[in-house]
Amino acid sequence: MSYYPEYAARFQACLAGLQGRRVAVIGHQRPDGDCVGSQVALTRVLRARGIDAIAINPDPVPRRIKFLVGDTPFFQRDQLAHDGRVAVFTDCADQGRAGDRMRELYPEAFACFDHHISNGGFARHNFVDTASAATAEVLAGFFLDAGLPIDAVSAQALYTGIMTDTGQFRFASTSQRVFTLAGELLARGASPARAGQELYERESLGKLKLLQHFIGSLRLECAGRVCIGVLPHGIFEEVGASVEDTEGLVDYARSLDGVAIGALIEERPGVIKASLRAQDAVYRMDSVAAQFNGGGHASAAGLNWQGSFDEFYPQLVAAFTRRLGEVDALSRS
Repeated sequence: MSYYPEYAARFQACLAGLQGRRVAVIGHQRPDGDCVGSQVALTRVLRARGIDAIAINPDPVPRRIKFLVGDTPFFQRDQLAHDGRVAVFTDCADQGRAGDRMRELYPEAFACFDHHISNGGFARHNFVDTASAATAEVLAGFFLDAGLPIDAVSAQALYTGIMTDTGQFRFASTSQRVFTLAGELLARGASPARAGQELYERESLGKLKLLQHFIGSLRLECAGRVCIGVLPHGIFEEVGASVEDTEGLVDYARSLDGVAIGALIEERPGVIKASLRAQDAVYRMDSVAAQFNGGGHASAAGLNWQGSFDEFYPQLVAAFTRRLGEVDALSRS
């Protein structure tokens, strides 16, 4: 069975171009399971081919997904100086997702493996499949199509990346191919039980306190079709939580009956970060996020915006209002 036949020849050419070179496999800031899983698996597969590859991320690997790394050479950006390695990006819609400092170290992108709809193709070799649920799905299919060996650590990393980006196989992006690839990864050593335990049964007390505050902040907008929660500046220190503890909070806003769009707004000094989630891809969260210098998926996107909460909030609600009106007009036509 071939999973991505349209990419097979180009992928082989990319591998040939990396042979004999030193490679840095780079992921995005505030990495999640798909990002780290993809970095780990690609790094290991390249090393198995005799390529000197290491993984580099601008931020530390979050506590709950450190189990994916194993003995993979995985570094934080500030631990290394640029030493002539070729840059390969995973799960990055654009080069800026890895941060300005990473761009300074690696200004040229040799290749990019991704699935974000907002990816315009910033590398020399771009492998962007927006129909895929996860970058880990793309890489798993590529590796199997090419007959490349996937060891147990890589299988666990890819399986976990797929599981997280499909919302534990619940999101609309979950396809027959997703389940087939997941089965192939289980056959190569992935453990669903371990992924579930590490990700969802090791919550910190700070995370639960953060969740309590977030739920208490929820407010409905757009006649109840939008739900927004806010994490104010200083809340992490107040409850003893870390930035990685925000993972999954926005889904509580989206899960309310009758809500089409959920959002999490995080206040920082002079900067607003927001995560946007929609019940359906038709709402195009990537387009809404793009209005605030963000991007992502049609159903899940993020943004960083310079300014205050009082300036940002009404603009975000207005953007949601416009998008809901556009979707309503399409449904009537």
